[in-house]
Amino acid sequence: MKKKVLIIGGSSDIGQELSKKYLGKEYVLHLHYNKNFNILKNFKKNFSLIKADLSSSNLNKILNKFDNDYDIIINLAGYVSSQSFQNFNIKTLEKTLRVNSIIPLLIIRKSIKKMLKKKWGRITNSSSVGIKFGGGNSSFEYSLSKHFNEFIPNFMRQLPKKNVFYNVVRIGLTDTKIHKKMKNKDMKTRTKLVPTKRMADPKDIAEYIFYISSAKNTFITSEIVNITGGE
Repeated sequence: MKKKVLIIGGSSDIGQELSKKYLGKEYVLHLHYNKNFNILKNFKKNFSLIKADLSSSNLNKILNKFDNDYDIIINLAGYVSSQSFQNFNIKTLEKTLRVNSIIPLLIIRKSIKKMLKKKWGRITNSSSVGIKFGGGNSSFEYSLSKHFNEFIPNFMRQLPKKNVFYNVVRIGLTDTKIHKKMKNKDMKTRTKLVPTKRMADPKDIAEYIFYISSAKNTFITSEIVNITGGE
């Protein structure tokens, strides 16, 4: 039977690369996005698009857009408000936490019961290497939301006995458009701090997430997996 895959934040650079890996006979892909984009426009089968603004105040309307029977869920939501600690405000902080962390967690929770019944499931949340350094000068809210995602509830640690694995990937400096949204960020200087002396390509990150979220992963669970080029 084909596995049902949900990528939250599928329009991100990493999400688009990851989605291509699921366009095969083994999977049915459900790709969440907020704004219009052209990814997968040439494919006719085995995928569907879910347009949803996770910042909306209508919680039930959001959650009703998502099924409760996904086999694989990957959260790549990455809203950035470009706020510093000195300048953040409650409105933008609440939106960042809601989009990147809280709503994805509620979507994940909807499918866990079915995963346990089927005795199979793979859930992968996403974090950022930025939290290791307390975030950047203009990414306080974003980094805080990703730190939130690294909290692994005790409940999740009990799932492996039913072959349901929950992991978090801490993503390092990657060549994505999200960096362009962060003000005053010197990417050349930042790249020099990475031991590999380069940014990751979105394809690099997608490859690791695909493995961790697949049936080939039979032993990695309840972990924070670093994909950071050595940082």
